[in-house]
Amino acid sequence: MRRTIWTPTLSWLAAVSVALALALAAPSETNVMGRLPTLFAKRLDQQQVVLPHQLPAERTLALVAFTRHQRAEIDSWIQGLRLDQDTSIPWFRMSVVNDPGSESARTAIENKLLARHPSESERSRLVPVFTDRQAFARAAGISGTERASILVLDRQGKVLARAEGKYDEAKAQALRETLLARND
Repeated sequence: MRRTIWTPTLSWLAAVSVALALALAAPSETNVMGRLPTLFAKRLDQQQVVLPHQLPAERTLALVAFTRHQRAEIDSWIQGLRLDQDTSIPWFRMSVVNDPGSESARTAIENKLLARHPSESERSRLVPVFTDRQAFARAAGISGTERASILVLDRQGKVLARAEGKYDEAKAQALRETLLARND
């Protein structure tokens, strides 16, 4: 008689345990959208920054390039969103470079970037990040490094919205809405 009492109770407890385990293992919005890892970097104007904590605003647009060939994609977003004229959108460029492993090699890469971005305003907005590109893309929830990525980030590093490739008005509108949304 005792066995018949415990069997349904144990079955119920097992079902509840499985449900709790699945609820805890389910991906959160942060895991789905991605997160910018904490990065210690130096802008091209030589100012040290800790990302994402020192982003210029609570919600910031990050234009992320993985190769110099993606510069045209990044420029299309700057022109399309009129970022060089509209001061209402906080933004910066991030150049994600595979870490060459030595300070002299990193300096050589920075010098090439300095030659390509001669104006102070460009230099103050460009943050070269020396890390593993693929690992960065995975952490940020980016599909790969083949195309430039446009991210809306908060100061905790959460990716709130993203787009890839060349400027697209529909994607730009979604990014604008996320940038302007308030945290309630």
